[in-house]
Amino acid sequence: MPQMFADIVLPVPLPKLFTYSVPEAFRSTLAKGQRVVVSFGKKKLMSGLVFGIHTQAPEAYETKPIQSVLDSQAVVTEEQLALWQWMADYYQCTIGEVYKAALPSGLKLESETRVFYNPDFEASLDLPERALALLDFLSHKKHTTIHQINEVTGLKNSYGLIKDLIELQALFVNEQLSAAFRPKTESVLSLHAEVRSEEALKTVFDQLARAPKQLQLLMTFLQQAGGVEKAVAGRLVGRTELLAAVEGAPNALNELVRKHYLTQEKREVSRLNLEDQVVIEKKSLSTEQATALQEVKNGFAEGKPVLLHGVTSSGKTELYIHLIEEVIQKGQQALYLLPEIALTTQITTRLKAHFGNDLGIYHSRFSDDERVEVWNNLLSQKSYKVILGVRSAVFLPFKHLKLIIVDEEHENSFKQYDPAPRYHARDVAMIMGKRYKAQVLLGTATPSLESYYNAKSNKFVLVQLATRFEGMQMPEIVVVNTREAQRRKMMQSHFTPQLVDYMTKALERKEQIILFQNRRGFAPYLECTACGWIPKCQHCDVSMTYHKHIHHLVCHYCGYSVPNYTTCQACESPAMQLKGFGTQKIEEDIQALFPGAGVARMDYDTTRSKKGYENIIGSFEQGKLDILVGTQMVTKGLDFDRVSLVGILNADSMLNNPDFRAFERSFQMMAQVSGRAGRKNRRGTVVLQTGDPEHPVIQFVRNNNFSGFYEQQIAEREQFKYPPFYRLIHLTIKHKNRPTVNQAANALAAHLRAVFGSRVLGPQEPPVSKIQDHHLQKIMLKLERTASPVKAKDLMQDCINRIIAHPPWRYVVVVADVDPL
Repeated sequence: MPQMFADIVLPVPLPKLFTYSVPEAFRSTLAKGQRVVVSFGKKKLMSGLVFGIHTQAPEAYETKPIQSVLDSQAVVTEEQLALWQWMADYYQCTIGEVYKAALPSGLKLESETRVFYNPDFEASLDLPERALALLDFLSHKKHTTIHQINEVTGLKNSYGLIKDLIELQALFVNEQLSAAFRPKTESVLSLHAEVRSEEALKTVFDQLARAPKQLQLLMTFLQQAGGVEKAVAGRLVGRTELLAAVEGAPNALNELVRKHYLTQEKREVSRLNLEDQVVIEKKSLSTEQATALQEVKNGFAEGKPVLLHGVTSSGKTELYIHLIEEVIQKGQQALYLLPEIALTTQITTRLKAHFGNDLGIYHSRFSDDERVEVWNNLLSQKSYKVILGVRSAVFLPFKHLKLIIVDEEHENSFKQYDPAPRYHARDVAMIMGKRYKAQVLLGTATPSLESYYNAKSNKFVLVQLATRFEGMQMPEIVVVNTREAQRRKMMQSHFTPQLVDYMTKALERKEQIILFQNRRGFAPYLECTACGWIPKCQHCDVSMTYHKHIHHLVCHYCGYSVPNYTTCQACESPAMQLKGFGTQKIEEDIQALFPGAGVARMDYDTTRSKKGYENIIGSFEQGKLDILVGTQMVTKGLDFDRVSLVGILNADSMLNNPDFRAFERSFQMMAQVSGRAGRKNRRGTVVLQTGDPEHPVIQFVRNNNFSGFYEQQIAEREQFKYPPFYRLIHLTIKHKNRPTVNQAANALAAHLRAVFGSRVLGPQEPPVSKIQDHHLQKIMLKLERTASPVKAKDLMQDCINRIIAHPPWRYVVVVADVDPL
């Protein structure tokens, strides 16, 4: 047989695949999508993925052999590999970066340096105290890792010390791959083979007459096993459950095992909740919903994606449930994408009731081991027919995917910002639809201008749900002038008299309130009223936000924090004053205004934990809370029966961002949060506080006029060559030295202009020009929609390589962001 070679994807940001030779032992079994262990560099071992198998040896280098094959079958499908290649080409990154993002960490093995002590070593010279402490530590262990050595020695980097000891032959090291995913196990008990009969058990009972605790434990075991007959047949009982039923019984259990009355072993168990679920029937649809459902199916029949534009509370989720059920009945799979983990809490409960164990959940708040189990469940086609997940769910290994639902498709949370690939899950879903021959449905009350333009251009089929479910009215939107209220000195903290009045009446009626302020923390910044000094982050070019509960100023870009300043660091004046307001300040002021009300805050700070969202949403749903204060998290599709009032506290902060999408985002956020009001029993009210009541976007929101807003915005986009008419690519140039980054950015822009001409804009400093000690410059490219992404990538990369090859700019970093938000 001719020599075989395999192209391997490694989790490194290098543009080419690496070719390795296939040893004879693996030739008959090696397949695309399997994980293999290969040597990379001088000593490092890595796990990679087989991308292709062929007989063509590389000309530039001698191949190394594959060390071992980790899987008996592929862990990644051919459809996934094709999708990864498209993502690498379109989003201007490497396939290694896509691989790193796609696979759960538990499926990527990493090389772990293990350090061994040489017991024959005799110290012939005086060693440093840290070296002696390390050798003493290692002499009592078989081996350890460099991470543990750092902890023992107190060194951040102990490589130098280890190197010296290796040269003295006091230590040895080797590289060994560590498996990140470990199956969860539990201890289980069963009757020992020697006593698996009723006669033998009677003898055991007689022998235990003088050991009442052991007898009690054995009787409890039989009870938990479901009776003597099932215990004799080998029924297993969990050790934890048995010990929980009998107080102070561990010693008694050990005796029963020692006497060969019980046998203890470990078994693998799932981390996922796969208990039998009670499945309820789907609800019948209203006339409007039934019509919309038929129009969606007609759109699918045309072979086009469908944009479902339904006002808030129009019953879009019920349509999704009907479509998913039809797919499951055909033995196929569905993917339901949501923009935020916050939404999965409510939607999970609703979908679990319909689909039981056919439903799997996949998001970043799951532990890595849980994500590996979901991945393996789909690979082996065990139980999941529907996956509910956030953007990373597009990477899962579907075998029979036939329906993709992207709910709240306008949300910018579908966009990955860092690290690469900087993909948009909605756009990836479109490509998945083509590759899997699956139908794609986008649902939202406030479509993105790109999606609505595609619907108007007949690329998508537009289906509209213009009325709320069961004839509920759209909320009344009251626009309040904060500038006028401040002039008259009528503001109570950051609340206008009208908002306070509406809140008082809502609380009297035992109704709930949502207050939206799109900034977390207590106050956006601190200012000296004497000289105007504002504390800024040492590592980023931004002012720091005050967080009252920790009494620190925190940078929201890098996390750097310092204790709050009581005196000015410039003029030493004590005249430091908090400026602006965030969600913490609103929460505190509300508690002072309405001391008897239950108040909670939902923002990044309160929802870091896995259960953070669930606890807050659960308390609000159960009526334990009266007022929910939150950032944009509260705008995203949450459904609460008793919310009658929504307050938008500072609309101007959204409208005044220096971004061509600022008006679009503002309209979407205000319309979405307005939709939380008056969802079931009565018409709701939205109080929108602004210093510019006549602003066009405010008027469009007030009149619920999306089509008018769209027509105005789309004309501007076309005039100034913005999406959806052109494709944008942002290049961010980074370096720790400001003159260096400026010179490199100017040179790169010149190279790009020579290729792309007037399509290149910049370079210029972004609004935040320094992040984590790196100075930034940005270049924007506006490319025609007809331009080839692959060709554009090659031309851009060639220009970037020329810059980085120049010695003074060797350490300049250039990051490409395609379709930035």
